[in-house]
Amino acid sequence: MFGKVYSAATFGIDALIVEVEIHIENQLPNFIIVGLPDNTVKESRERVIAAIKNSGFTFPSKKITINLAPADVKKEGSAFDLPIALSILQANQNFEFNNLSDYLILGELSLDGYLRPIHGVLPICIKAKSAGFKGVILPEKNAIEASIVHGLDIYSATSLTHCIEIINNISNYNPVKTDIKKIFESSSEYPVDFSEVKGQENVKRALEVAAAGAHNILMIGPPGSGKTMLARRLPTILPTLTFEEALETTKIHSVAGLLKHDSPIVTNRPFRNPHHTSSDVALIGGGTYPRPGEVSLAHNGVLFLDELPEFKKNVLEVLRQPLEDRKVTISRSKLTLEFPANFMLLAALNPCPCGYYTDPTKECTCTLQQIQKYVAKISGPLLDRIDIHVEVPAVKFKELLSSSQGESSKTIRERVTRAREIQLRRFKEHPGIYSNASMNSKLVKRFCVIDSIGEELLKNAITKLGLSARAYDRILKVSRTIADLDGSERILPHHLSEAIQYRSLDRSHWGLL
Repeated sequence: MFGKVYSAATFGIDALIVEVEIHIENQLPNFIIVGLPDNTVKESRERVIAAIKNSGFTFPSKKITINLAPADVKKEGSAFDLPIALSILQANQNFEFNNLSDYLILGELSLDGYLRPIHGVLPICIKAKSAGFKGVILPEKNAIEASIVHGLDIYSATSLTHCIEIINNISNYNPVKTDIKKIFESSSEYPVDFSEVKGQENVKRALEVAAAGAHNILMIGPPGSGKTMLARRLPTILPTLTFEEALETTKIHSVAGLLKHDSPIVTNRPFRNPHHTSSDVALIGGGTYPRPGEVSLAHNGVLFLDELPEFKKNVLEVLRQPLEDRKVTISRSKLTLEFPANFMLLAALNPCPCGYYTDPTKECTCTLQQIQKYVAKISGPLLDRIDIHVEVPAVKFKELLSSSQGESSKTIRERVTRAREIQLRRFKEHPGIYSNASMNSKLVKRFCVIDSIGEELLKNAITKLGLSARAYDRILKVSRTIADLDGSERILPHHLSEAIQYRSLDRSHWGLL
């Protein structure tokens, strides 16, 4: 007796169609799963047996062989429980499923036959649509996420018996529908706002410039100066997520199992804040079965690294490739996966081990050697990939008492969005370049032309202020963004002057020359 049910497995942030084949023969009772199953898939044997019996069906006392094809790809996860159970009932002639080949079946079974939600539903449904399936039958709690994919009928089941009822009477059930526009409108608000920040106008301006040009930024300041508070508000001034960006971001979070059942799509730009004890695998991604790391979870959003020198050196160094390539490549002996990692890096650090170097109100207890050693934990190649350095002074008591509010995130975001639109038009003939921060040397020479006054200003900055040579291109890129915020086609001297101020760590008083 033979049966076949179609299911799917995630492969990175994409999906692979899996044929669940079953063969039942009159031999000593046995239950074998082949096709490179992981331990979770192997354990489905016990869940399936209990679920079938507790749902009121007879489990065949025969030899059962389950094949998950293609057999040369590793299968993982609990989504195969439901298709395995249905294939057994089909092959054992408990039911005749006439239209089963038109649908993809997913779901984890509990021992009593009810269905539990699974991970990676969105990429699976996208694959199902492209593969020509009519629809997908899956657990009720995954239905809203799956219904984001238009042109695919989504049916939600609560149990094994309910799933069988749906299959046998598919015309009597209405597919789940979701109004994506309504979800965006209702959940795209941020709980924080820039208007809540007292003082720090120079830092707010630096963050606005960073957001406008997608520049990576580093904040240096004493404890309690508001670095973390400012960092958490950076996503609120970035341009609103497009539907394509939201879909790509949601795929990553779906595979990682981070989606909430009442929020089927990511509508706000991600903000990831890993602890400084995080490993390189946690940050970049990987594992026996590769999973996206923090850099991929921050895709289309912000990766905030607080207390930057406290991260292990090898952890910081693995950031260099995703910062350059905007993707992470994870290689294993039998497969290579790519995860997108197009994020803005926002880092923060104290100016010295005690935290009060350059603070006018508190005395620093560190020696110059200790300060140099502390800041030098950030390697030159990593620092090369950070365009803006800004000092965050302690907030004055007078500013804390002030009742006036600063600009709202909405107002700042409007300026940032206009600047980004200018850049999109500028780089429309250059595939893969969407912002000033992504310009290569050739594009910098073309779009960052300065006059003789600007050249003299830049020369003085490098020679007299002790700026390093690596600051040259960074200053030009940032000044181009400042000019875009002003709506200016030319980079003027005051644009350069502001950009020069954003190179704190290149100045000689940090001892990093």
